[in-house]
Amino acid sequence: MTEQYRTVAREGVHEIEISKSRFICALAPAATEEEAQAFIARIRKEHPTARHHCFAYVLGADGSVQKASDDGEPGGTAGVPMLQMLLRREVRYAVAVVTRYFGGVKLGAGGLIRAYGGVVGEALDVLGTVTRQRFRLAAVTVDHQRAGKLENDLRATGRAVREVSYGAEVRIEVGLPEADVEGFRAWLADATAGTARLELGGEAYGDA
Repeated sequence: MTEQYRTVAREGVHEIEISKSRFICALAPAATEEEAQAFIARIRKEHPTARHHCFAYVLGADGSVQKASDDGEPGGTAGVPMLQMLLRREVRYAVAVVTRYFGGVKLGAGGLIRAYGGVVGEALDVLGTVTRQRFRLAAVTVDHQRAGKLENDLRATGRAVREVSYGAEVRIEVGLPEADVEGFRAWLADATAGTARLELGGEAYGDA
């Protein structure tokens, strides 16, 4: 698995105007192709009179899924430069839709490439990106007496506490960088006088 990747910080819209044509870029995080396609369909509905809804998306931490569409613009002048901008910025799990309202002035192939790629780049600047880091999921089981202090200590030392469940005992789920697993095991034994149990699970991505 890739150690980390960058994605869009939040959903949002950024617009530019070039030679009377409006280029409206809508960006959103997307975990799956279904999510990306649903977002594209939603943007189409929001702008039913626009001439073009070009899109690009990149899924997978390693960018394994890449799709782009020119939606009626000359081949290679819209979807591809949008996709290239996402890849150049190393953005993953994200979808971009650029809606164009034609202003009556033809921009030519070069102008379209600059406009479509450029508005995606500007949208990324405006909305911002976040880095997601690969973590090993781990569950700590501890008695109620020690749980409150342990949870505080975990947060104070910068560990990513994902969930806390209360039952006969308290289960605290954390995300650990792979390199920190053995050090954490020793820290946990020391912090709980050896009373806590540690279970290692699968891998996931969380905020770096």
